[in-house]
Amino acid sequence: MARKNKKGKYGYPEDAGLDRGVPGGEDYAPDAVPGPEEALTGGGQLTAEPEKQIVNVKKLSKKERKALEALPTKVVREAPTVGRDLKSGRMLVYDSELDEVDYNDPRDLPEVRDYLPIRFRRYGRLGIGGGVLYALFVISISIVLACFVWMCAVDVLALNKEEANAIVTILPYEPTGDMPVTVTREDEDGNPVEMPIKVDIDQVADALKNSGIIEYKWLFKIFSSFSHANIKIDPGTYDLNTSYDYRALVTKMQFGSDSQEITQVTFPEGFSMEQIFTLLEQNYVCKKDELYEAAANYDFEYDFLADLPKGDASRLEGFLFPDTYEFYQGEDPAVAISRFLDNTKNKLTQDILDGFAKRGLSIQQGMTMASLIEKESGAAEGERENMASVIYNRLAANMPLGLDSTINFIKGTSTFDLTTEDLAIDNPYNTYLYQGLPPGPICSPGLASIQAVVKPASTNYYYWYSVDGVSTFFNSHDEQLAFASAHPY
Repeated sequence: MARKNKKGKYGYPEDAGLDRGVPGGEDYAPDAVPGPEEALTGGGQLTAEPEKQIVNVKKLSKKERKALEALPTKVVREAPTVGRDLKSGRMLVYDSELDEVDYNDPRDLPEVRDYLPIRFRRYGRLGIGGGVLYALFVISISIVLACFVWMCAVDVLALNKEEANAIVTILPYEPTGDMPVTVTREDEDGNPVEMPIKVDIDQVADALKNSGIIEYKWLFKIFSSFSHANIKIDPGTYDLNTSYDYRALVTKMQFGSDSQEITQVTFPEGFSMEQIFTLLEQNYVCKKDELYEAAANYDFEYDFLADLPKGDASRLEGFLFPDTYEFYQGEDPAVAISRFLDNTKNKLTQDILDGFAKRGLSIQQGMTMASLIEKESGAAEGERENMASVIYNRLAANMPLGLDSTINFIKGTSTFDLTTEDLAIDNPYNTYLYQGLPPGPICSPGLASIQAVVKPASTNYYYWYSVDGVSTFFNSHDEQLAFASAHPY
């Protein structure tokens, strides 16, 4: 096939290979092609340190030449041209194409060809289309990031959120296994201080998310880790609003804040400490075990408790005055108990304290007698004063009080259908076996029972018998037995 004698596509005459033993030439013969050994001994040998060299393998435009000149030295290497009569005796190839070539082994030389073109698009400009695509990519990423930042800001700062309220209950932190109970923080002076962990931030984030107050739990957790919310937030029930930002939410979920829910609880006269603590727990004020811990060990500074040593929760039995109270849900146990004790302090006026002393009773003994009257009496007028008279008369006569209410206290029951075995229980509170007043109150007496201890009726009664909540009083045991026979349960 004849070729025109003009420059080919890559800058060489199209017939440059003719009559030189090149495939396609008239005198081409396979045996005329020099072998690799010949190529290595000729002008195509590799230099020790190949330098970048622009070989006129094609007519280059200004942009292409500029791009080629900008190539780093090691990007291209010189390689021998086997069987080619190029002017330079060299050709340019990509560095990556020769990485695995062993030039000391002729069999590993590159395949014979006239040229190995440099692909300028790898190092040159992207062109107009590529630039537009790149700009669109950058703009898209920027828009996505801006939207993401805005959504986070809306939740953190409560921007443009539809206003809504929700009641959120935060539970106390309950560590299990190897979970820590404290964390180390620095005080105002920079000294390390062990701070108790109050709440589980995972539970707080779940509660806020489920109630619709926040949108992103993970974002609130990150904020909480920087703001130490786990030692700031108090357990409890809170009335929160979507208009609160994250900082305000942490502040609002603390004891005494105006968002903390208030629960009103009524405690009837005659409730024991166990019943009072159970009712507090049922109304989400405090946990019962925490109340018992505070009752036993907290240093309550009240004069009427001065002679009662710490270490036993029963020291407060009888002093938790029955009334209607308002509590914060999740309130501190010691604070909740103090509400009762403050009321008791106000009820134990100086006249009452003087009345106890006048009758030879300590404050605890006076409250113990009042608790017995509270559990035994009904609503009949004058009944408490008559019962106080019976107790004083039996104490003076060294007679056991023999009150069923003390057996119920021992057993934790509230029945008067007691057995012989019940009456024989060996316990200091068993007033059938032990003379005198029991060691302490058996319930929280009301003011009427306390006043009956101070101002009892003046009688010769030693017995009473109750039917349908109404008590009848007797001077002798025979009178009581006769009445009981005529009025069985």
